[in-house]
Amino acid sequence: MADYIELQIKINPDIEDVVSEICFESFDCEGVVLAEETYKDLEMVSTTSGTLRVFIKDERSPEELADEVQNIKNILISRGLSDSATGTFECKVIQCENQDWSKKWKEKWNITRVSDRIVVVPDWLDYARQEGEIIIRLEPGCAFGTGTHATTQLCMRAIEKYMPKDAKVADIGMGSGILAICAKKFGASYVYGCDNDETVIDVAKENALKNQVDCFFELNTADKVTRKFDFVLANILHNVLAEIMGDLKELMKPEAVLVLSGILNEKKQVVLDAIVREGLELVEECHQNQWVAFVVRRI
Repeated sequence: MADYIELQIKINPDIEDVVSEICFESFDCEGVVLAEETYKDLEMVSTTSGTLRVFIKDERSPEELADEVQNIKNILISRGLSDSATGTFECKVIQCENQDWSKKWKEKWNITRVSDRIVVVPDWLDYARQEGEIIIRLEPGCAFGTGTHATTQLCMRAIEKYMPKDAKVADIGMGSGILAICAKKFGASYVYGCDNDETVIDVAKENALKNQVDCFFELNTADKVTRKFDFVLANILHNVLAEIMGDLKELMKPEAVLVLSGILNEKKQVVLDAIVREGLELVEECHQNQWVAFVVRRI
């Protein structure tokens, strides 16, 4: 029996993070390499994307694992992604011996500069902070949110640009806690985060401790939160955003700002329609690669 199994899955690079999240749900999965990047002096000089390397410990046969990978496409379609967005999945199953599969995925995750001020540093790497920088140290574990994906970066830059200092902030679907931590480091007075996946709560709490910030995280959904906030973040799939837009609005104080991300360009109208439906004011539409984020305000 191999010590671990590596799945190499060729996919549309635009949905790498979404597929990564489903891999954690579908397999006994320790980690996923989203892209292999080469850096020099903290500047990325080359990158390869489009192939996920998924490290798992699973007793199913290679044929069963390959079938499970193909089923991921059905899960994506059930969540509202089109057949053209999901593309065709090609899977290679590799049985590997005598390697530390629990750490192998960390080899290619490097320091990520999100903006001139925001730098995300994997917890196992050293980095000397430069004056004025906001450093977020992260161990994602099984949670969504490493800081490398466009959807997360769009939110972080929106925090930097739009969040009032001393704001009370909510992060709905907080995953690894990266956005909540970012908000706290930019001066939020109170940060609340919730997720409907109980496995990520401890991960987010540990990341907050690593960054020496005080955030409150719990297992919950937007419709059950009773507090009001100055600034709300929701980095979730477009169809979920549209469904819960009314609940997100109810979290907002008058004149509060809401950042909506996790939206493919081709699906943005679904979210725009929900924004109009709830009477929210569009402040800015932000783009990165094939992804879009909306910054809106409650009038």
